[in-house]
Amino acid sequence: MTHSLNAAPWGQRAARIMAAAIQAVEPGAAVAQYMRLEDERLIISEQVYNLNKYRRIFLIGAGKAGAPMAGTAAEILGPRLNGSIIIVKEGHTGSYILHDVDYGKTINAHAPKHTEVIRILEAGHPLPDERGVTGAQQIEDLLSGTQPDDLVICLISGGGSALLVSPSPGITLDDMQELTSSLLASGANINEINALRKHLDRVKGGGLAGMAAPAAVATLILSDVIGDPLDVIASGPTVPDPSTYEQAYQILERYDLLDRVPRSITTRLKKGQRGELPETPKPGDPVFERVQNVIIGSNIQAAGAAVSQAQKEGLHTLLLTTWLQGEARQAGRFLAAVGRQINADNQPVVRPACVVAGSETTVTIKGDGLGGRNQEMALGAVSELAGLPDSALITLATDGGDGPTDAAGAVVTGETQYQAHQMGLSPDDFLARNDAYNFFEPLGDLLKPGPTHTNVNDLAFLFVW
Repeated sequence: MTHSLNAAPWGQRAARIMAAAIQAVEPGAAVAQYMRLEDERLIISEQVYNLNKYRRIFLIGAGKAGAPMAGTAAEILGPRLNGSIIIVKEGHTGSYILHDVDYGKTINAHAPKHTEVIRILEAGHPLPDERGVTGAQQIEDLLSGTQPDDLVICLISGGGSALLVSPSPGITLDDMQELTSSLLASGANINEINALRKHLDRVKGGGLAGMAAPAAVATLILSDVIGDPLDVIASGPTVPDPSTYEQAYQILERYDLLDRVPRSITTRLKKGQRGELPETPKPGDPVFERVQNVIIGSNIQAAGAAVSQAQKEGLHTLLLTTWLQGEARQAGRFLAAVGRQINADNQPVVRPACVVAGSETTVTIKGDGLGGRNQEMALGAVSELAGLPDSALITLATDGGDGPTDAAGAVVTGETQYQAHQMGLSPDDFLARNDAYNFFEPLGDLLKPGPTHTNVNDLAFLFVW
């Protein structure tokens, strides 16, 4: 456990609140809630599939939560399952064991009985790699020759955009890696990033639905995007795409990336603008006539569970928002300012207080440091929270990994700035380098729970005791 949580009298309560949030969106339980078998009737969110009418059932998917989702689906389907390929982030195959933020204490275990029929492949994230390309090709091969009497169950969760990769003709994997790196550093939001991906990749923006046709498709989705827009989550592989080549090109213009991305990308987008390439399938396209898309878990569920647990812990609670966006450091300053307001006026909630916020912030990278958006949010709060007694801000990536690090977030208290000063650490200097990880590491204030095998975006917890 981090130094701050160990030392604080409120540490165990905070850990239980965060654990409740993660447990509420355990992917296997989410699948079981929306998918059940009654005799030969498979019911997915009240839509009935009479299995006597289907010749074969395939299970495919991509995302950080894919392993436990597939485990439950396979347990429900049993020997009816004819083939399965699931792509997950490297290190996220797991044993379907969910850990709380107390680092190692098992609070829930899900051990499917039919895991031998699940083929789980690992691939790179956040940058796509050759394994993702290979996995996408294997899924396409599995779906080749599908007929109207086949049923394809697709499991999608956060991270699927990077894990399921099939570059369009003329685009290479290197091109996609370079584009992804540029977009992640630019401060572009996930809606913008995925609009580009959908026009440069065969499987995204409804492409997977086309590969599965004419089979029936049921997609169960664990959302990691604010507002749960179906077309944005994992770049909407089985969902109509409302975005256009024109809009994708404008995103590169907006972030001054036209001359910084591979020429093959701008060439393809220009061809699409001129109508020389077919657009992604739009709402109303016949390819979606036999496609069902269902959200089975989201950030608001996790945030709500945190609020309920905080109330059980005797705290006055407020779900501030699940739409916190913008630059991570500014979001951190804002949440710290809310803490000061509570301390001064008992507004907008009476102390002892727990304020919960769901977020998907961005980081415009200008330095060469190490970190992620949750760590940068925490670092942005250090100066604003300095000296505030009995207060803490905890930031958490619900998948257990924040950026290219082994941390999920960080803990900031009113004493953090003083402790950092004693060690010769300046928050402003580390912010300038986007180096939040190396600021919090010597303080012992990084959260390192390891993969949670779920993913519903980020949560922040503001405590004023």
